[in-house]
Amino acid sequence: MGRDRRVRCPYCGRETELDSNPHRPFCSRRCRLMDLGAWLDEEYTISSPITERDIPQSRHEREGE
Repeated sequence: MGRDRRVRCPYCGRETELDSNPHRPFCSRRCRLMDLGAWLDEEYTISSPITERDIPQSRHEREGE
């Protein structure tokens, strides 16, 4: 088998294994939960507001038909 790919944790910056890590792309459960907490506390935001065009209006649009 090949070696695991390594990436940097998006929360703390530590290098971590990508393929065998159950918390990927984070290095640990703690970093994963800290990142979730930042979203819930509205420390992160989406760069542009949602418009009517972004919301599917029919069942076919929602299902991508």
